Amino acid sequence: MDRRTVIKNLALIVGGAALLPACSQNKAKSKVALKNIDITADQEQLIGDVAETFIPKTTTQGAKDLQLHLFVLKMLDDCYKKEDQQAFITGMGHFTDQSQKIYSKTFNQLDTKTREVFLLDIEKEGKAEEEAAKKNIQQKNTAPAAPPAGKYSPELKRFYSIVKRQTINGYTNSKYFMTNIVVYELVPGRYNAHFPYKQKQAV
Repeated sequence: MDRRTVIKNLALIVGGAALLPACSQNKAKSKVALKNIDITADQEQLIGDVAETFIPKTTTQGAKDLQLHLFVLKMLDDCYKKEDQQAFITGMGHFTDQSQKIYSKTFNQLDTKTREVFLLDIEKEGKAEEEAAKKNIQQKNTAPAAPPAGKYSPELKRFYSIVKRQTINGYTNSKYFMTNIVVYELVPGRYNAHFPYKQKQAV
């Protein structure tokens, strides 16, 4: 083997070795391009599992089919304040911790029914806090009482709220929903000349 061939092959080996870390790193990143937040593939999957629990696949497409978890991340990255983004990331960690603490399993290891129970419990606590806050405002308390310490952190409930809101937002504004579920018409109110008419009876 001549010297040029050896150098060429060596360059290919070294170049390939340099690419390997980059390739493995890309696999660990989210599929959607994000500017302000850093999301791993595992975190993306978690958001996808939560979104799929909200809108599961039945006879119609589910959240994962429509890639609504990527929509959630894009909306979070583009439209939310930095403190909301930080609360989301922190809350996602708390969400994972609570799943392990309560069920001794990660969220993706839970069956569908258990996932629903978990999310409904978070929803229930959040609504109870909202009702208590409204009651304080209605009573015009000068020093409103602090909400009781719940099972879930404010950041976890913020994570849950954003995923739920943007999953529904993405679904109801998707092409699939507009063309298959509600059959959206750009200009409704067509003229219908054949319409049943019942003559009013004389008294």
